[in-house]
Amino acid sequence: MTLKIYGIAASRASRPLWVAHELGLAYEHVALPYQGGATRTPEFLAINPNGHIPVVDDDGVLVWESMACALYLAERFKAADGSSLAAANHAERAEILRWTFWAVTECEKDALTVLMHTFVMPPDRRKPELAEEAARRLVAPLKVLEQHLGGSAQESARAWLAGERFTVADIALASVLAWVRPAAHLLAACPHSADWLARCLARPAQLQVRAMAQVKA
Repeated sequence: MTLKIYGIAASRASRPLWVAHELGLAYEHVALPYQGGATRTPEFLAINPNGHIPVVDDDGVLVWESMACALYLAERFKAADGSSLAAANHAERAEILRWTFWAVTECEKDALTVLMHTFVMPPDRRKPELAEEAARRLVAPLKVLEQHLGGSAQESARAWLAGERFTVADIALASVLAWVRPAAHLLAACPHSADWLARCLARPAQLQVRAMAQVKA
């Protein structure tokens, strides 16, 4: 069996790569960039006609869209010790699905705007007003997350998004909210969320993927 993950680590390919490293999977990393036309060749378009990374090729089973790739790998594989990032029951599956889709629909666009216009883009191309507007829009969804993690009078605080253990839901959402760290005031107002995010990003598998993203070709 051959497992391939297409896409450089400094992209949304970090999501399936994070899952692979959490589970200790053997895979071939095809470090394809998203710039320079690499994803527009006939060979790659035969794999993903959208012309985007990442792509997971599981012995001929092709998956695109980064969150789908992460969910697929979590459902498909377990770690050598039998542990899993996937749902163990219907309640966990519901949590994993809703938080993964929520990350995309409620947070990703604005989180990326914050990142691009405060850190990634050259200073002369940044538009601080766009970052500020995006940060304001993120206040409401972050309150939802803070309420979930902080618990209530009837429930204790949660360490992880779904159940009592780290799952692919944590990877999905943490990979998005990592982008809002340049807007420090957002996380400062949400201590449970900030603590959860810090623990996610300190995991050895995530550090391995971040190190991959720093490697220069």
